[in-house]
Amino acid sequence: MGTDGTQGGLERINPPQLPPNTGFSHAVRATGGNLVFLAGQTALCAQGVIVGEGIVAQFELALANLLSALRASGGEPDHLAKLTVYCVNIDDYRAHAADLGRVWHRLVGRDYPAMAVIGVSRLWDPEALVELEATAVLP
Repeated sequence: MGTDGTQGGLERINPPQLPPNTGFSHAVRATGGNLVFLAGQTALCAQGVIVGEGIVAQFELALANLLSALRASGGEPDHLAKLTVYCVNIDDYRAHAADLGRVWHRLVGRDYPAMAVIGVSRLWDPEALVELEATAVLP
């Protein structure tokens, strides 16, 4: 079994017999600590309206909102164990994968949680293009 190592109470596991893990980890094992469940975050600004033109801008604000909730809980980005991305246009998400990856690297770094991207017909706010929900493990 291949591993990326243990950090912040998490062990990222990427077995060599599975396809390459680009932008995610195949498994993340909690090695101790407290669980934090982070509610779905969209590109809602402080005034309660969706802002950002396009998937990249909305992803960046949704991720920033998620990280704000994580930090308010006493966590840091490397504590993210699981992230689910809900997206209204998977083709658009895939077309901008490199840009989304750059946003991730700038805000989170090079550690990846176990991840899934799920296509949905719409989100709570009709203008929202993407929503991020996560689980973190704090040491």
